[in-house]
Amino acid sequence: MRKLLQALVLGGAVWAAPGWADDDDIVRVQAAGDVAATMAALEAAVEGAGATVFAKVDHGAGAEGAGLELGASQLLIFGNPQLGTPAMQANPLAGLYLPLKVLVYEDAGGQVWLAYEAPEETLDDLEGIDDDAAYIGKMTGALSKLTKKAAGG
Repeated sequence: MRKLLQALVLGGAVWAAPGWADDDDIVRVQAAGDVAATMAALEAAVEGAGATVFAKVDHGAGAEGAGLELGASQLLIFGNPQLGTPAMQANPLAGLYLPLKVLVYEDAGGQVWLAYEAPEETLDDLEGIDDDAAYIGKMTGALSKLTKKAAGG
């Protein structure tokens, strides 16, 4: 009986967990350069497109500062009110997921990738957000264009 209760509790916890991205929701673009060069190219592409860079998080440096090992990994947080505001007008909770984010990282094999969650998946569980909304398509297109440009090659 105890094991059955544990299974039910744990199973319920899994079903009640927030909608986390799985690998199918993550778009990965192979990059030609190292993490620093790819991040610089991404920043330039974002700014060249008229978007605002809000922050850059250097996960690798943070880990190193804590005495831990982590390969090169940086996150760029950026946005454009023309794209994000309509989503937040449809549901203010979209502000929990915006602005957009792209991770540039080196995998265990030394390959550098740009990765982001598909916008329709990011905002999928919010009421009032339609997967076919124009702003979702624009966010998707912008992320695709920016990451391909930054990937070089």
